[in-house]
Amino acid sequence: MSEPRRVPKICLKFLIVSVMIILFSSLCTNSVFAGVSLRVNADSSSGNYPTPPLILSTLTNNSIMNASSLNDSPQSIINNMRNSNDTLPIPGKQPQILPNKNYIFSKNKSEISTPTISSHEGEFGKGVRIAVVMPTFTAAAYDNSFYVFYHKYINVTRGVNITKDLNLLSNKVTNKPSLSASGIAMLYLLGNLKWVRPDANIVFLTDQDVDEGSIFQVNGSNTFDVIILGHQEYVTQREYDNFKQFVGSGGTMIILDGNVFYAEVKYNSNTDTITLIKGHSWAFNGKSAWRSVNERWENETAQWVGSNYISDISKFSNNPFGYSPHEEQYITNPKDIILLNYNATISPSTNRTGSVVVATYELNYLKGRVIALGLYSDDIIVNGAFDRYFDSLILQYAVRTQD
Repeated sequence: MSEPRRVPKICLKFLIVSVMIILFSSLCTNSVFAGVSLRVNADSSSGNYPTPPLILSTLTNNSIMNASSLNDSPQSIINNMRNSNDTLPIPGKQPQILPNKNYIFSKNKSEISTPTISSHEGEFGKGVRIAVVMPTFTAAAYDNSFYVFYHKYINVTRGVNITKDLNLLSNKVTNKPSLSASGIAMLYLLGNLKWVRPDANIVFLTDQDVDEGSIFQVNGSNTFDVIILGHQEYVTQREYDNFKQFVGSGGTMIILDGNVFYAEVKYNSNTDTITLIKGHSWAFNGKSAWRSVNERWENETAQWVGSNYISDISKFSNNPFGYSPHEEQYITNPKDIILLNYNATISPSTNRTGSVVVATYELNYLKGRVIALGLYSDDIIVNGAFDRYFDSLILQYAVRTQD
């Protein structure tokens, strides 16, 4: 096997401190992370990939957590869970699991079903390589930068060049988990992933890493089996192309949130800054900014991702997770395989006509596949029913290696 490209590490000390500050501050205003503990297993001096922080439950009355440690094999965890007829523990908080929302396993442990989905059959293999990509470019755009400009010039019409406040269209990139860019939600998700796949190789990456090609081996093959994205609203052209190549070469890309691949930025590794190029209804050439397209790669994204951004939904008739409309993806490719249709209704205040389909779906592209939740999953990441559904997607579509 070829040696993987060296992945620039997130500064774990800085990341851990940042996460702890955010989590502890949220305890004062939000009970979501009550009972959270932070576990870090990483050797910062190692040349290997960093092991991500895992936000894990500290509940002591859960028979499954007591019966199986996170280091047990998937088969023993499943066996304990099936025998005790209990629900799967959720990182960070006792989940909002309604009656009869338990997993059901077949005797041979190869089938999983829940009340919200049909049965899935797949192998609970080990050694799957998962990369969770933190949306660091999007976090920078939201950090008192791009959106200050957008708000200030919201009434500017097409054909008008803006030459003031252009400094707001560039910003420093940090690796702090961001509330506006899936940071906390993805950290929370990691604990759940590690429980489902305790033997998985889970790696934290940043947008910078993907831009530099760290998801590929030196021979061009994929380093990972699965890549999980959050609110990747702002990406570079090279990062966008790398994600597309990853899927085309046989990888599975899971998209948690809506509003992905919406705008292009350029990244300067020398200054560690991003600058807007095009998208979010603006274009910028370094000297002036003007009104432009909303979604940067709209047609191309529809072809290989299978959906595009929408924010005009008023309600969902099929809403098993109690989700409120926020920022979603709607189906734009006839080859999309619908897994769960949320039966969206468009807001009557918009100019849209007809209907749209917002759904969790699968799209096969070349040798790989895209699984998109269709929703802004950050909003329901601590919902037990949603976590069960996400787990089933991981087990069915992303971990088909053999034990």
